[in-house]
Amino acid sequence: MLERVLQDSRLSWLQQAGADSDVVLASRILLSRNLQDLPFPNRADLYELQTVENRLAAVIPAVQTVAGEALQGVEMEKLSALQREVLREKQLISEKMLKTPQHRAVYLGASQKTSLMVNEEDHIRIQCVTAGLDLAGPLKRAFSIDDLLESKLDIAFDEKMGYLTSSPTNLGTGLRAAVLLHLPGLVFTRNVSSIINISPQLGLAVRPLFGDEKEQPGCLFQIANQLTLGYSEQELIDNLRGAVTEIVAHERRARKALALYMKERLEDEVWRAYGTLSHARLLSEKEVLELLSRLRLGMDLKLIRGLAPECYGQLLLSTRTSFLQNLAANENLSKTEVDRLRAQHVRRLIEENQVSLEE
Repeated sequence: MLERVLQDSRLSWLQQAGADSDVVLASRILLSRNLQDLPFPNRADLYELQTVENRLAAVIPAVQTVAGEALQGVEMEKLSALQREVLREKQLISEKMLKTPQHRAVYLGASQKTSLMVNEEDHIRIQCVTAGLDLAGPLKRAFSIDDLLESKLDIAFDEKMGYLTSSPTNLGTGLRAAVLLHLPGLVFTRNVSSIINISPQLGLAVRPLFGDEKEQPGCLFQIANQLTLGYSEQELIDNLRGAVTEIVAHERRARKALALYMKERLEDEVWRAYGTLSHARLLSEKEVLELLSRLRLGMDLKLIRGLAPECYGQLLLSTRTSFLQNLAANENLSKTEVDRLRAQHVRRLIEENQVSLEE
């Protein structure tokens, strides 16, 4: 299964499906948990990290029953640095697991909707993802796994402080809920900065998925709760869902305004992006992100109808540099070689995702 995960350009939760999928790409739940009698990973020695690995491995068969699918264990130190980077690009592991792979592991479900990171920032990090705006589904799945783990393991918990975590920002519920948004309308109308600035007042953080606040290639943003202590899981979820619903409404209004007042320019940029992606011989990573954003906007506004809905997700994942290097089994490709391979890959996927308008 690992080889398929590393080379497959598809993710089941990035298929332009689910509620509000014209704006919301995916919803993610993370639960951080630690074992009572062992130091946090950043303070643990190799023997203690191995102990965590062994204890979790012993309960994985039971976890699989509540996860609803088999979970394959992948040890980080047995992977190349390039393979670990591909898993990070797919958001299946965190950046922390790249730098110190010793006794770090991840258990991956075949659907890639469920994974458990071992000895990341905390001993156990449960991750559940789904397409569109749906925080309830992943939360229920994560809680089922958490309940099973608590029945088998002694989890660090304090009656006053809640779940004990390595980072004070996760203390309490240990819950991080995040939603991935595509906001080309707000970026184009220069209104996205106001949302980023006001989010801390709501206990939320809005960050570009790529780049920084000044440069947001791809118009992709992740919004997540900042607070975990002093609130129930449901309060955190409701707060995030309410904010996302408002942002979705603002984004749709911005798109409507663009389509009404800048129709010709909008159509021109969408079709130029489609044409470039379909025929270019060299494409940089940043350029592809910008072009894909316009392509996705064109698909959502029904300007482009001849592409399968899942095409955008495939292109977004498979045009990342590490993915392409791993696909070519050569991490020493020059920039020009990578850009050429990226363009070839994009042209092939667009051709494969052509659909009849009668379908």
